[in-house]
Amino acid sequence: MNGDDGFREFVLARQQSLMRTAYLLTGDAHLAEDLLQSVLAKVVGHWPRVSRDGNPEAYTRRALVNQYISWKRRPRPEMLSASVPEHGASYDEAALDRIVLRRALARLTPKQRAVIVLRFWEDLTEAQTAEVLRCSIGNVKSQCHHALARLRSLAPELGPMLSDPETVGVTR
Repeated sequence: MNGDDGFREFVLARQQSLMRTAYLLTGDAHLAEDLLQSVLAKVVGHWPRVSRDGNPEAYTRRALVNQYISWKRRPRPEMLSASVPEHGASYDEAALDRIVLRRALARLTPKQRAVIVLRFWEDLTEAQTAEVLRCSIGNVKSQCHHALARLRSLAPELGPMLSDPETVGVTR
């Protein structure tokens, strides 16, 4: 078994989880694929050290967040619609909540969005989130507080869901 075999096994085992994180960060399936692919291309170059250090998933998740924040610093045209798609007979309130939440998440700062994704969708503790973001636990708490307040102001219709931070990730 060569060093790349461990990397292949890691990617096969964790790809869906990492892709979900990338999607929640970017809000776009194609950008998420690009983000994950670019991060995995970098991780494979450091794989012997990363795998030896013992937590390749945490390293890769941190790399996803860092790359996402780096991408957000570069101006890119966004193709967002100002209106929610019309619903017909197959109206699904949970789907509408997901659309509204996704649009509100897109308007958060990259670090606020990363905190929300890591805390509520990835279900990381404040300490784990702080470790991934390389910041203090107090910073995570502050970013989370400000992000939830901003989500409440951007999407008041999600108020009941956002009133209890533990339910933010429920509409996955």
